[in-house]
Amino acid sequence: MQIIDRGCGEPLVMIPGIQGRWEYMSPALDTLARSFRVITFALAGERTSRRTFDPDKGLDNFVEQIDAVLDDRGLVGAAMCGISFGGLIALRYAARRPERTAALLLVSTPSPAFRLKRRHRVYARAPWLFGPAFLAEIPRRVGPELERTFPAGRDRRRFSWGQIRTFLRAPWSLSRMAERSALVGRPDSLDDCRLVSAPTLVVAGDPVLDRLVPADGTSDYVRLIAGARGARIDNSGHLGYITRPEVFAGIVREFLDRPNDAAA
Repeated sequence: MQIIDRGCGEPLVMIPGIQGRWEYMSPALDTLARSFRVITFALAGERTSRRTFDPDKGLDNFVEQIDAVLDDRGLVGAAMCGISFGGLIALRYAARRPERTAALLLVSTPSPAFRLKRRHRVYARAPWLFGPAFLAEIPRRVGPELERTFPAGRDRRRFSWGQIRTFLRAPWSLSRMAERSALVGRPDSLDDCRLVSAPTLVVAGDPVLDRLVPADGTSDYVRLIAGARGARIDNSGHLGYITRPEVFAGIVREFLDRPNDAAA
């Protein structure tokens, strides 16, 4: 299994979103590695992970994968940070492995009440047929966020070209994404919330700008997980961890410096 291990300091495991590739988190990884030992990987099922995905195990595929990553690096535990879909993995890990979870960070994570829209369920049933329609939606859904974050057109273009280059290096598997989408909004996420004992931070963007995962839904975790705190990346929507990586890293540093503070 390919494991990315950068920086030094307190270990922080970064879990990628539904596309399953760590490369899309690179701006956040590079910035966080100045303060932490950042460890990440491609999700089980991706070719570079060299791990199969068993549909019967669901999210527990990734629990076992994180165990393997920590064991490979000689770590008893680490802080777990999940991005979007990766937050569901981090949540499951914190619930199943409290002894190995130093802290939990959920970033723009779908709430347990989140449900795919009807057309997205159709896309997931036939990803290779409807994948182009799904991909065509993305510029419209992230456009308002990028305009707010990058008022200058040249900055928007620079960011967008960077994402295109990442896609060429680490293309999405639409079938794997469809497989993972079936794990979103499962009722056992509520049970996972009740089992979390690690200090928890819930990070969301602006509710008006996040058109991928409702930010207000992400904020539900502040209520659902005992003692959880909330934070917001201003002038961002779903992508604040990579469009404003310095701000995101500052939020993470502040939390991990004082993870046991009482909830605000």
